[in-house]
Amino acid sequence: MTHIFTALIPIFSLIMIGYFFKRIKFPSYEFWPNADKLTYYILMPSLLIYKLSTAKLEATNSVSFVLTALITIITVLILLMIANKFFSFKGDSFTSISQGGIRFNTYVFLALIDSIYADQGLLLAVLLITFVIPFINILCISVFALYIGENKLSFKYLLKSIFTNPLIIACVIGGSINFTGFDFPIVFEKILEILGSAALPLGLLSVGFGLVIKEINSAKNELIISNIAKLILTPLIMFFIAKAFSLDEQMTAILIIFAVLPTAPSSFVLARQLGGDIGLMSSIITVQTLVSIFFIIFVLQYFI
Repeated sequence: MTHIFTALIPIFSLIMIGYFFKRIKFPSYEFWPNADKLTYYILMPSLLIYKLSTAKLEATNSVSFVLTALITIITVLILLMIANKFFSFKGDSFTSISQGGIRFNTYVFLALIDSIYADQGLLLAVLLITFVIPFINILCISVFALYIGENKLSFKYLLKSIFTNPLIIACVIGGSINFTGFDFPIVFEKILEILGSAALPLGLLSVGFGLVIKEINSAKNELIISNIAKLILTPLIMFFIAKAFSLDEQMTAILIIFAVLPTAPSSFVLARQLGGDIGLMSSIITVQTLVSIFFIIFVLQYFI
């Protein structure tokens, strides 16, 4: 049990420190959105390129590993769409519900896996997000197109959202360097390593800054449905599919951890851009970030 809290406490402490900084307006409100951009466009890509380019890639069962996540995500989305037939949520609300049900916080995921499994597990985590991020982007944007008719969404917009994503680009670059056997100059490798080391702590602080606790309305059916889908249905479905594919214990554990992660703060950005319910989206992000710690503790206790 001690190792569980050793892994969790630093991560969620950084999130709460970020929220504390927000409350005392340190260093300023303008600082944190810019820090988030720095993390998203520079620090996190540096981490991914460094880890992928220097890793010893092993393809054993990796296809089944990735497929387990993809099948789970699409299954949860279908179940949410079926539930919507009974609850008849407004279109903008359902887009936020679905984002809350299928998206994940990259910073928390990589920080947890790095803390528990170090480089070996981190490589699997990076492999997973390489395929999951574009897949989820396609699904989320498709939901906006289906449920908010006035959106001017196009195939061009969809492709742009995928191929301009800095995390996807970084994974492709890092994987290509590794695959081709290119000898990365040691100076650039060290630069990437140093930049990458700042990605997760600054990213977690930014997650804390994004919390909007005063806006939570836990009585909403929308909030409840989204959280049930993310924190209960997703890990259950993930577990049974992982067993069906006969994945090993480490792969299964990483997938279950992935399944109980809170949704991504970037969900709010997409909701704002495409006409989703941003108030509901803020509540979902905040509640999941706070509540997910209990589900993560449960998963770590029984699967690690």
